[in-house]
Amino acid sequence: MGKLVIVGTVAFDQIETPFGKTDRILGGAATFISLAASQFDVDSAIVSVVGEDFPQEYLDLLWDKNIDISQLEIVKGGKTFYWKGKYHNDLNSRDTLVTELNTLADFNPVVPSNYTDAEVVMLGNLHPSVQLSVINQMEKRPKLIVLDTMNFWMDNALEALLETIKHIDVITINDEEARQLTGEYSLVKAAHKIYGMGPKYVVIKKGEHGALLFHEEQIFFAPALPLEEVFDPTGAGDTFAGGFSGFLAATGDISFENMKKAVIHGSNLASFCVERFGTERMVNLDKKEVNKRLHQFKALTQFEIELQ
Repeated sequence: MGKLVIVGTVAFDQIETPFGKTDRILGGAATFISLAASQFDVDSAIVSVVGEDFPQEYLDLLWDKNIDISQLEIVKGGKTFYWKGKYHNDLNSRDTLVTELNTLADFNPVVPSNYTDAEVVMLGNLHPSVQLSVINQMEKRPKLIVLDTMNFWMDNALEALLETIKHIDVITINDEEARQLTGEYSLVKAAHKIYGMGPKYVVIKKGEHGALLFHEEQIFFAPALPLEEVFDPTGAGDTFAGGFSGFLAATGDISFENMKKAVIHGSNLASFCVERFGTERMVNLDKKEVNKRLHQFKALTQFEIELQ
């Protein structure tokens, strides 16, 4: 069983979409990543921070999924990171209404001593310096380091981000962020520019239009499954990253061919995430449903063609 270290936020989200609204519910990058990774035979640990206001039932939920939360720091008297957002009708764009860093503002991650030899490290969306400090705590170079980031860090901590990117193997970003990071409109040119920054693999997420995997001159495209119901896109990108890194940690194979499968697994799990608010769908997801939908993914793109 492969070991996976997951770094990112564990948070409260309050979400409004055209289909309804929620009170404060469980959210955060590390939460979605770990729930997706728990679908695979992998030994995973979350490195994050919450406040004293974080409910025991949420901690129990993560333990019940066999996620090690011994390094989920609970700050006495502190408040948990909180995000409130409202999605527009197309669900592709959203307005952030409130962001309260709270305990996250002074977060110094500590990797559990029994995970410093993990084969795969999944660096969820956080300040690049925090991500780098996790890499530096690993006792030997992990087989694979995956980093997720966003335009906020490109705007506010570009130098630190570029330094951290030098030390990773895979970057996962969306198409808008890839263009911002490189100044290239063509995603093929953008991927080649990113190789020069350090990563050997680039995953560009295109939301409802799927995801692209780039490695040297090779490109793989995974579609997003057309769904009858999309309630809430929050956490879909993190769920993708969790499925991707979880599958690779479980199989121990980081070849391009296996990464193609990892992209499909990530896309598959993300398709469930959006069907309910927050983590609700991921918490109650069973293997039968996952496998059934994998067959739908296969049918979506499989065809025979005779070439002259």
